[in-house]
Amino acid sequence: MLLGRQAERQAIEGLLAQARAGRSGVLVVVGEAGIGKTALLEAARGAAWGFRVERAVGVESEMEFAFAGLHQLCAPLVDHMGALPDPQQAALGVAFGLRAGDPPDRFLVGLAVLSLLAEVAEERPLLCLVDDAQWLDEASAQTLAFVALRVDAERVALVFALRDPGSGPSDAHPFAGLPGLGLEGLGEVDAQVLLARGVGTPLDERVRDRILAEARGNPLALLELPRSAEQAKLAGGFGLPDALSVPRRIEESFQRRSASLPPETQLLLLVAAAEPLGDVTLLWGAAEHLGIGAEAAVPAEAGGLLEIGVRVRFLHPLVRSAVYRAAALPDRRRVHGALAAATDPQAGPDHRAWHRAQAVLGAEETVAVELERSASRARARGGLAAAAAFLERAVVLTPEPADRARRALAAAHAKHQAGVPDAAFELLTLAAAGPLDALQRARAELLRAQIAFHATRGNDVPAMLLEAAKALAPLDAPLARQTYLQALEAAIVAVPLGRGRRVLKVAEAAQAAPEPPHPPGVADLLLAGLVTRSIHGYEVSLPTLRRALDALRGHEPRADDDSSRWLWLGSRVAVALFDDESVYELASRRVRLAREVGALAELPVALDYLAAVLVHTGELAHAAELTAEATAIRQAPVTRILLAAWRGRQAETSELYATMVQDATERGEGAVVTLTQYAMAVLFNGMGSYDAALAAAAGPCDSDELEHGNLALPELIEAAVRAGQPARAAPALERLSSRARASGTSWALGLAARSRALASTGPAAEALYREAIDRLGRCRMAVHLARTHLVYGEWLRRERRRQAAREQLRTAHEMLSGIGAEAFAARAARELRATGERPRKRTAEPTDALTAHELHVARLVATGATSKEVGAQLYLSPRTIDAHLRNIFRKLGITSRRQLRTLPLP
Repeated sequence: MLLGRQAERQAIEGLLAQARAGRSGVLVVVGEAGIGKTALLEAARGAAWGFRVERAVGVESEMEFAFAGLHQLCAPLVDHMGALPDPQQAALGVAFGLRAGDPPDRFLVGLAVLSLLAEVAEERPLLCLVDDAQWLDEASAQTLAFVALRVDAERVALVFALRDPGSGPSDAHPFAGLPGLGLEGLGEVDAQVLLARGVGTPLDERVRDRILAEARGNPLALLELPRSAEQAKLAGGFGLPDALSVPRRIEESFQRRSASLPPETQLLLLVAAAEPLGDVTLLWGAAEHLGIGAEAAVPAEAGGLLEIGVRVRFLHPLVRSAVYRAAALPDRRRVHGALAAATDPQAGPDHRAWHRAQAVLGAEETVAVELERSASRARARGGLAAAAAFLERAVVLTPEPADRARRALAAAHAKHQAGVPDAAFELLTLAAAGPLDALQRARAELLRAQIAFHATRGNDVPAMLLEAAKALAPLDAPLARQTYLQALEAAIVAVPLGRGRRVLKVAEAAQAAPEPPHPPGVADLLLAGLVTRSIHGYEVSLPTLRRALDALRGHEPRADDDSSRWLWLGSRVAVALFDDESVYELASRRVRLAREVGALAELPVALDYLAAVLVHTGELAHAAELTAEATAIRQAPVTRILLAAWRGRQAETSELYATMVQDATERGEGAVVTLTQYAMAVLFNGMGSYDAALAAAAGPCDSDELEHGNLALPELIEAAVRAGQPARAAPALERLSSRARASGTSWALGLAARSRALASTGPAAEALYREAIDRLGRCRMAVHLARTHLVYGEWLRRERRRQAAREQLRTAHEMLSGIGAEAFAARAARELRATGERPRKRTAEPTDALTAHELHVARLVATGATSKEVGAQLYLSPRTIDAHLRNIFRKLGITSRRQLRTLPLP
């Protein structure tokens, strides 16, 4: 019975009404143990008339089993899996162990669950209740949080109950950020009513007041504390209160209640507490091994501690933990041994291995081998955290030092991949105690460096990678070369913080890399080219780097192909070479590969980079769509600052600059610092604030960072010339001109011609402006072409050639307005007015009313894609796509997809 809680009940009823109306609802109920979370979930079940209700309960001892909680929730729904797209069926099937296959991307599993829930809800509304969510395994928790963030227009309600951060998960828990409802203790009147109901007899006033004070409104405490108190104390109120927390007091109460039961009943309770699945058959199978009869359950059920029906259920999760923690270690081992014996080795090999691991005392190689196999199966299902847990336990049980070190190294790798760096470092330390062979020791050093790189991007990481590469060189030449390349990557990421010296030092060391095979692979060519660039200069490195790009473009890799690992670095090299076709192709391919396999860990980063490319091609609206998609998946993309800068939004750009520079400096990500400086230079040049633009562009130009060091050169040259400091422009102009001649692309030669024109006068300047327009017109980079029309028009006006200036400025204004480069467009408008011509205002388009996300959906639907196909691409359900389409149709004043296909989209 849910006493009081009027506001909480109204929240639940509102959530259910929302789901009935096809507007999905999510609620995370948070509170201490015993505060009434489970009762609120039961109230939700009772109020969910017309709903299909599915339930899962997190169990602490099951946290090591990947997707266990998710399987518990979705197992009754698997008959609907046939309606899912094939990749989603495969991902969910592998995650649940229903089929073999490569480890599924975690986010593709999330999309599959989202689609499954949406499919089930087509029949009738669906309510999913997840109790003790803080004990869900990591894979299940992350997947359900992913679903909760994306469920939108379905007849689905999700309610999670978890203990508050003080006693369980932290703010970093996957459910942080979802709509929440914090449960507080009952008010004084409701607490008195509940206490009176629980005791059933009059209480001494002092005793009542003491219980009320100690319970602090916790409903379970109000019911349990009187049960555990001695009758004499209930009558007289004597005895000193202890300082234990309320949940701990409740747990101790349950321990005392269970300790009063017959020995066989206590042992049966321990079996139930140690068995996380709630499997009745398994419970009685283990009980039979222990010689426990069915009659042993009667006292536990009569005492309200346990309920054995279709599943085994405890009165409260604290009963399970109280029973297990109070048990003596020999009894725990005995019970786990019985559960292992009762578990089918074919149907549940991992649970059997886990129980066997808890049953042994000391080292046991046969069990360690089983755990190692379980780790392999968990990894195959995509359960990295589970694989790490199995391996970690296997380490403890391994008798031979060499095998123990090998398993510790494997466990460290798994912990690193699962995102638990501290535990990975501890296991690495254990592995280092050895004995390890030379290759294992080198791999351990490589892992140590990789953990440090992902954790902090620290200044010492390149040196750590170099040491690992040197150790690997005589043992594993391909891995050694890749490690040298990783060291260069790490140095490049941090380059502005070391002003390029670190990159040179790493490049010099990388000359010692083993000879590459013939023909060299992509990584070999990238390594050779980047080493050459750092030591011998940009121009000398171009032939090798161009070969690397040709190799990447000429080979269509699979997502799991090693060459796909280097698409990001290859894209950056393409920018360094001013190769617009390569950077567009490689960035697009990276997104396509991530979409094909549902790699949502990779996809937002790939979308972010492609969006940056699209900013330069003048497709700002499309770039905004991709950043919106990336943000919806996982993170705030760095391209937001480029978009804001090119759009001339000073306040937004400045705010992003301050936040990103602080964060990047703390993490040692110098490349992000140069990106923000480049963005500020673009912003200030657009606004005509040339001194500020010059100061902003100096950073990336001085560092000569791989990408932004090149892109910032034309910004610095324009700013210096316009600020009346041509001497500042001269070195940058010489560098840009030299690189453009070496590169030979239309993009490079066009930017160089424009920059030389800015620094020139008379007929020479005009010839260079015309050359720049011609060359930039033959490449993808439309924003630079538009800006060239602008500066040419400005020059013509100052030459008093008003009519010619109008033509260039009109073109610039139209292009820049259409692109959305608002500050540059305003600059063109000012110049155009100075010639005596009134600039045309951009005609408002119906699509202006669409958000970036809606425009992305509209663009995809306009290609003829179905709602299911669009939803699969954007990781949303078909009903959510349909809801977006209704908004799109309303804003555009249309009624059909056919009409949408006829509209021009920006």
